[in-house]
Amino acid sequence: MPEPNSFVWNMMIRGYLRNKEPNKTLQFFEQMRLRDVKPDKFTFPFVIRACADLGLVKKGQWVHGQVIKVCLSVDVFIATNLIEFYVSCVSVSVAHKVFDEMPVKDTVSWTAIMSGYVNQGGSNMEMARNFFEEMPVKDLVAWNTMVAGYVKIGDVRVARKVFDRAPVKDILTYNTLLGGYAKYCEAEFVLQFFNEMPERDVVSWNSVLGGLVQNKRINEAMLFFNRMQMENVKPNMVTLVSVLSACGQVGALDMGKWVHTYIDRSGIGLNAIVGTTLVDMYCKCGELESAQHVFNCMPSRDTVTWNALIMGLSMNGKSKEAMKVFLRMQDECVMPNEVTMIAVLCACSHAGLVDEGRRCFDTMHQKFGIIPKLEHYGCIVDLLGRAGLLNEAYTFIESMPLVPHTGVWGALLNACKIYGNVELAECASKHLVELDPQDGGYLAAMSNIYANAGKWDNVAEVRKLMKAKGIRKLPGCSSIEIDGEIHEFGVEEKIHPRSGEIYKMIEHISKLLSLAGHVASTTEVFFDVEDEEKEKALFYHSEKLAIAFGLIATDKGTTLRVVKNLRVLVLVKITGDAAIPMNALAESNATRKFCIKPSVLAVKDNVLDRSSGEWTRKLVL
Repeated sequence: MPEPNSFVWNMMIRGYLRNKEPNKTLQFFEQMRLRDVKPDKFTFPFVIRACADLGLVKKGQWVHGQVIKVCLSVDVFIATNLIEFYVSCVSVSVAHKVFDEMPVKDTVSWTAIMSGYVNQGGSNMEMARNFFEEMPVKDLVAWNTMVAGYVKIGDVRVARKVFDRAPVKDILTYNTLLGGYAKYCEAEFVLQFFNEMPERDVVSWNSVLGGLVQNKRINEAMLFFNRMQMENVKPNMVTLVSVLSACGQVGALDMGKWVHTYIDRSGIGLNAIVGTTLVDMYCKCGELESAQHVFNCMPSRDTVTWNALIMGLSMNGKSKEAMKVFLRMQDECVMPNEVTMIAVLCACSHAGLVDEGRRCFDTMHQKFGIIPKLEHYGCIVDLLGRAGLLNEAYTFIESMPLVPHTGVWGALLNACKIYGNVELAECASKHLVELDPQDGGYLAAMSNIYANAGKWDNVAEVRKLMKAKGIRKLPGCSSIEIDGEIHEFGVEEKIHPRSGEIYKMIEHISKLLSLAGHVASTTEVFFDVEDEEKEKALFYHSEKLAIAFGLIATDKGTTLRVVKNLRVLVLVKITGDAAIPMNALAESNATRKFCIKPSVLAVKDNVLDRSSGEWTRKLVL
């Protein structure tokens, strides 16, 4: 076309912008000017939007100047795009000035400036509210924007008031408020609002499901997902990621495998997000072969994927394999990040690789450009502490360029508990109480350290302090998946329908252990409780209740997966008569695997096998 007019140029400029090619939009705009074709009111909106998409502040301001030169600043469409440009690239105050200079404003203009203040959040919501109330005509977009703004700052009460005032609501209005409820409110309230919605889509279901998982209401999340299936709502990738996350938290391997099969059947594919979530789920369930299979089958893997496998291997006691994966990661030119180094240092800590851990910490900045953060320092303290180098760990803390947080001092306190160092434990505990005075776990740990050292007067003082402050250690909670259903147990709870059978099984286990000469260690139970009551507390520990239920509810050869406090995964393999199980599984925070044979076993301390570089458990016949 020898002499295209402005209409043709505008069509090309608009086409490239709609095709998400803002660079070409600006190139054609420059060619248009070089050809002496004058831009008009249909040209500038798309050019301004291209500048906003690319974040070209100076270019956008220059275009604004051109708009003023050709006397088009009064055009409502151009001015609205300028408002959106300044909101996203400069400041809402400049956008406000453009708005004030508009002789004529439509609903879109009002919504644009209001959205600018909403996106700023915080105290700017008051200014957004002022614009909203002054709007001559409020459309559905304006109402949804205000509801979303209050949800964003966590004020669901005001969001609900705006929601109730809206004369018209669509599915987005409902989903926006539902998302706020799922994030900030109790599950019962969320479900009530969900059930009252006139229509629901997969986003609605995902909001509730994600909220339940985020708030650790895993059993309810599983039931909600089952309801979703019964109502023939097709899950999407977000749904499946939420469910897999829930499965990992409670060791629900059967459900996790079902989701994996669904992913394969539905053709969703192993993209980086889905694949990484599967790797994480299998690792948390102790199925390392499945995790590695998924990892190797993924067509592309990002740093998060590598991190999931390294951390998963580390947490399952496969530290040497974790280090091999880290080396493979570097061989494939994938750059580690801060989380990678935390996983690597954890692997070194769990395997007792002190020198290797030190080397990784010392070179992470020079080699990978990663500046150590508090989490990395905490890993080194844990590494030194587990290896018994308590004084070195304390010296390391004292030399830190950052102020130690609870994770750092907590690692030292845990090491002091293992090795019985009362003096350093007192120092660590003092700092922990100062940093987090409401966490009773630190004082409870200190009480146990004193008890193990026979310092009963100190134990009494700590207990008295805890009572005076109203601090108590959170009770343990364990769960187990049987036939796709999650069963939860608390210490000495009797609310389970089969509690009678469970308690009989535990008593049977205790008798067998007693006959085998096993004596329960009651040192760390409250010192002012009679010995008989101490043993009772140990007998009916939440983890034991879950294992006992697993023994009576499953057939021979079944693998039981018990999760403690949504953190600790225990694998118990029944290879013999289920009526002859083993003892007390309740001390370690690491993933533990036990093989139950047709004999009575007693579990003792964690032992580091220097030849394999893995932590194991002593099993005493």
